[in-house]
Amino acid sequence: QLQASGGGLVQAGGSLNLSCVHSGISLNLNVIGWYRQTPGRQRELVATITLGNIINYGDSVKGRFTISRDITKRTVYLQMSGLKPEDTAVYYCNAIQFWPREEYWGQGTQVTVSS
Repeated sequence: QLQASGGGLVQAGGSLNLSCVHSGISLNLNVIGWYRQTPGRQRELVATITLGNIINYGDSVKGRFTISRDITKRTVYLQMSGLKPEDTAVYYCNAIQFWPREEYWGQGTQVTVSS
């Protein structure tokens, strides 16, 4: 129901763009965004965007990553620039519907930043 794409290998300082398309669920998801996880660590917030375009970024990506969504295309985007080796992680798309309460996770896409 959430299909993420765009991950890959990039050198430090480079850029990558992620996309996440949702299908089979509400068009107007209340919150949609990205989290990331590395082995042995908890999943952490990267960025989220609400229906009202309220955006929240994790502290470590502020000023470098940009989230956006196209509701008609059922897609959320993550533009990542100034990538650092510590950005290496599996990036997961997440979506929340408030009523009825539902939460969805995508399958994850690997981002690797080499130094």
